[in-house]
Amino acid sequence: MNDKVLQNLIISLNSKLDAIIKLMVLFKSENKNQSELIWMLSHAGLQPKEIANMLGTSPNTVRVMLFAIRKQKGKAKKVVSEKSAS
Repeated sequence: MNDKVLQNLIISLNSKLDAIIKLMVLFKSENKNQSELIWMLSHAGLQPKEIANMLGTSPNTVRVMLFAIRKQKGKAKKVVSEKSAS
C-alpha cells in the first residue's frame, strides 16, 4: 500500500470515528447540561478544541468550564473526606 492510499484511509477512518463519537454524544446527551457533556467528552479523551467543535462553542469556553468543574469536584472530594474522617 503506498503512502497516499494509506493517508486517505486514515483520513476516512478519522472521519467515521468522529461521526460515531458525535452520535454517541447525542445519544448520551439527553437531559444533560453543557458542563456535564464537556466533562463526559473530556473523560473520553477529547481535547477542548474537539469538544468545542462538537458542542458549537469555543475551545476557551470548554477550558474554562473544565477548570470550574475540576475545582468544584475537588471541593466535593474535600467535603467527603472530611466527613469520613469525623
